[in-house]
Amino acid sequence: MKKSFDDFDLSGFWKKSEYALREYVSKPPIEESIHSIEKELGYKLPASYVALMMSQNGGIPKNCAFPTSERTSWAEDHVAISGIMGIGKEKTYSLCGEFGSQFMMEEWGYPDIGIYFGDCPSAGHDMICLDYRKYGKEGEPQVVHVDQERDYKITFLADCFEEFIRGLVNDSVFSVEVKRDAGRET
Repeated sequence: MKKSFDDFDLSGFWKKSEYALREYVSKPPIEESIHSIEKELGYKLPASYVALMMSQNGGIPKNCAFPTSERTSWAEDHVAISGIMGIGKEKTYSLCGEFGSQFMMEEWGYPDIGIYFGDCPSAGHDMICLDYRKYGKEGEPQVVHVDQERDYKITFLADCFEEFIRGLVNDSVFSVEVKRDAGRET
């Protein structure tokens, strides 16, 4: 059986940042804490999520854009992620932290479809979520974007967490290009 992120260099995945260390990054999780967080959230974490958190438990990815086939409140062709919550409770942005998954559902009204793990630059107005609706609370969740600004519209992103992580690209891929129409810039 293939191990999560078997051929993926996780050493270059995370951006070095004092902010991330203060708000996101916790000690690597141990089995007991993983089970405790799963019990509190009511969902089994994907093996690939746990594997990523063993490399660094939460933080800001270097590549922070994910292509979409439809418009979101962020952009015509992608969503942006500003942080990935670690497995724990102690950091503000950890799965069970002050602004974790439960907070997003209870205080912001996000639908109870899974675990909200990815912050977006909108400061809570859209989130990235592990969506368990298709395979249940013990199954492999899909990854979706939930857009509070568009009446909690759900946009499919990836079949699984590892596919989502592997699909992240540098936001420069989506930099604004000047288009020319009959010699005029548009």
